[in-house]
Amino acid sequence: MNIRKALAAVLAAAFICGAAASCSSKDKKAPDKAASAEPTTAPVPGVNFDEAVGVQSGDAYLAVVDTNWDKQYLGGTDEKNQLCYKAGVVHIDGNGDYKVSVTANSTAFQYLASGDPNGDYKVNGIGFAAVIIHDAESVLPNAIITVKNVKVDGRDVELKKKNYTNTEAEAVRTNIFNEWVSDEFLPADARTAEGGLYVNFDTNSPSEINDGSYSAQIVDPAEFKDWTDIEVDFSISGL
Repeated sequence: MNIRKALAAVLAAAFICGAAASCSSKDKKAPDKAASAEPTTAPVPGVNFDEAVGVQSGDAYLAVVDTNWDKQYLGGTDEKNQLCYKAGVVHIDGNGDYKVSVTANSTAFQYLASGDPNGDYKVNGIGFAAVIIHDAESVLPNAIITVKNVKVDGRDVELKKKNYTNTEAEAVRTNIFNEWVSDEFLPADARTAEGGLYVNFDTNSPSEINDGSYSAQIVDPAEFKDWTDIEVDFSISGL
């Protein structure tokens, strides 16, 4: 891994885990950096950089980092968010069903990844994936996200466990694949449509529904080898 990739990995890890070294629910969390600067990429013939999609307060998006910690989308539109082009972002305006997505099928991403706007570069796996509602700690604090379906390149991916919702870095999120959070140490505020996973936010007092079926890793990352599109269908409740 070169210095640039190492730096990208550190920055992404700070976003995913907060400022501290681990992802314990007691750790200090870094601010949500989703709403970043406008793209600074110079015009290139045949490349549509205008397809960059950033998030605003109350928007849900699919945060993704590849296995190499090189290609990613964390809600911004700067040079570190190469998968921002044609990203499927949705504004949460109440309870109901929603969809978010990311794609490698854009001239801008293909140009940045391979040098050819008409290329066929495939993203290498997932190192992290989550549905995140930007700024939701202040605008949608009671939102609960329930993942209904995950697709990669049009194919349904098995949900091996059930997801939970928690608040982190000023956002409300649900992890799809986050290897920094073990099933034995879920966040104290982990909650579902059926209720909280802990009594009074005490991780030593699991609730009745906390039966080991909830996880921050609800998919098998092997299902995401060399992908172009990922879509997540989910519902919002609690509003």
